[in-house]
Amino acid sequence: MDKNELLKALTPNLFDVVKILLTAVVILVVTKLQLVSDKLSALLIALPLTSILAMIWMRHEGKLSDQAARVESIANHSYYTFWFVLPTLPMFLVIPWMLKKGYGFYFTLGVNAVMTTALFWLLVFTLKKFTSIELM
Repeated sequence: MDKNELLKALTPNLFDVVKILLTAVVILVVTKLQLVSDKLSALLIALPLTSILAMIWMRHEGKLSDQAARVESIANHSYYTFWFVLPTLPMFLVIPWMLKKGYGFYFTLGVNAVMTTALFWLLVFTLKKFTSIELM
């Protein structure tokens, strides 16, 4: 990809603004809902809303003119998202445990970022060694 293609790809258009606003509204609604119900906001955020929105945006983006290529791209996105979610799951148990034990919020986030990164690379190397799945 040359400099002009990169600049064109990174220059926002009206559709990009709509995508940003709609995605921001989803996050805003979830954070406001948390003030009323922790469980309901957790349920909404656990739904793969950002992945669904991303797939909708990919479907309408028009980058790929060939319908079959666009469908394959969305299918690949969904498939790899599954694998990339796995190393993040322990974080949702470790964060509440650490916070309830009295660890600071940002320290807890830092520890979990390191843990998730380590689990991600462990998954990458394990899948590469024992399967035909290559994440990186």
